[in-house]
Amino acid sequence: MKTGFDNQKYLTMQSQHIRERIGQFGNKLYLEFGGKLFDDYHASRVLPGFEPDSKLKMLLQLADQAEIVIAIHAADIEKNKIRHDLGITYDMDVLRLIQEYRDKGLYVGSVVITRYTGQPAADLFKAKLEKLGVQVYRHYPIEGYPNNISHIVSDNGYGKNDYIKTRRPLVIITAPGPGSGKMATCLSQLYHENKRGIKAGYAKFETFPIWNISLKHPVNLAYEAATADLNDVNMIDPFHLEAYGTTAVNYNRDVEIFPVLSAMFEEIYGQCPYKSPTDMGVNMAGCCIVDDEICRKASWQEILRRYYRALNRLAQDEGSKEEVYKVELLMKQAKLTPDMRPVVPAANTLAETNASPAAALELPDGHIVTGKTSPLLGASAAALLNAVKELGGIADEIKLISPTFIEPIQGLKTNYLGSKNPRLHTDEILIALSMCAATDVNARVALEQLPKLRGCQVHTSVMLSAVDIKVFNKLGLELTSEPFYENKKIYH
Repeated sequence: MKTGFDNQKYLTMQSQHIRERIGQFGNKLYLEFGGKLFDDYHASRVLPGFEPDSKLKMLLQLADQAEIVIAIHAADIEKNKIRHDLGITYDMDVLRLIQEYRDKGLYVGSVVITRYTGQPAADLFKAKLEKLGVQVYRHYPIEGYPNNISHIVSDNGYGKNDYIKTRRPLVIITAPGPGSGKMATCLSQLYHENKRGIKAGYAKFETFPIWNISLKHPVNLAYEAATADLNDVNMIDPFHLEAYGTTAVNYNRDVEIFPVLSAMFEEIYGQCPYKSPTDMGVNMAGCCIVDDEICRKASWQEILRRYYRALNRLAQDEGSKEEVYKVELLMKQAKLTPDMRPVVPAANTLAETNASPAAALELPDGHIVTGKTSPLLGASAAALLNAVKELGGIADEIKLISPTFIEPIQGLKTNYLGSKNPRLHTDEILIALSMCAATDVNARVALEQLPKLRGCQVHTSVMLSAVDIKVFNKLGLELTSEPFYENKKIYH
């Protein structure tokens, strides 16, 4: 994959910028951390060269100065809110995050349960964490938040919250998902620190939108597409424009809340250290784009992938028409059509020709291989086999897996495991291929090609099963699907 982003430059610049911000506030900084700390695949897709764990590597350079506080909304615990990308509840994700951070060498100081009103599930979770040796604090709803500044910044407002005891100069406030109360946690801590004579600071670290590229740059449009379900809107920061006479890109929620934040800072410190919401940020990603055209093209593809994701969510009753309309509008702004994703017409044309599901996969050199439905294989499995044969220089007529080998697996599925579909899924075909690789050189060569598929594009003419989607994700394939089920059934 061609590189458009200098990852090493980013690690150096970003860590240095955060160190400078810590020094600006008397060696105590609360950093609200938006987005994913690791596995940031959106950033790696739209900024080719950005490594998914870049932010983690950057923080590891500050590991001796940093500690992490994880915020979780009490109501999210009570209603078992799910992280759909992982399929686990927010409270279980807090446990996952604690373990992940510790495994990576970062210090997790505590967990704060926000907007706590005595929820029984929150109490149980608190007891569970404390049993595991994790310090837990509680923050409470504040009447009139966020507009009644004099009440919020008082002993009856932030003063009622538990003071989170921290040990290190950089305190990273993160969460399992949006709406967890990260910003309120930071501001509450500023109030408590100030009462103790500590002039702590606040900053925000979010990769997107990138403030120092244009409002309608495809990288920023791709961020809007990624958050279409949240209805985030990128906009010129009016406070920055007024203060400095230069344009900077921010998004609606930060711009809307800035007057409130500014008033809170004035109430706590007597003055606000920032002139605009953009000033609060510490993101240096825009300074590390080294090939703008590569990043533009990558972002165009991301917008198209988000379009198909919105269509699929709508077909599965998980999304809304408004989400689809929002991405369609972004496609018009970027002058994109679905056919500009080469695998889309390739898969759909084959499906129409054969009147059955089909798949198309674009290899690193731009060559497209396809797969069609057969009595033995599903279209996705067929495309996967054809791709590794092409990459391994294996002739098309060579059978990597003998039909006599596949048929017993089909019998197992239908006769003993209760499956109605005898065709092999992608996970099953890979297991079969790995077994054949023990004795067949072609199968072994084909298996060795799998790492080359990472970052390749694939499109299917129907929505796939959860199993196939999971396999494609693990292989690093970037999947889109038409918003149709293979079979017209009430329950899928």
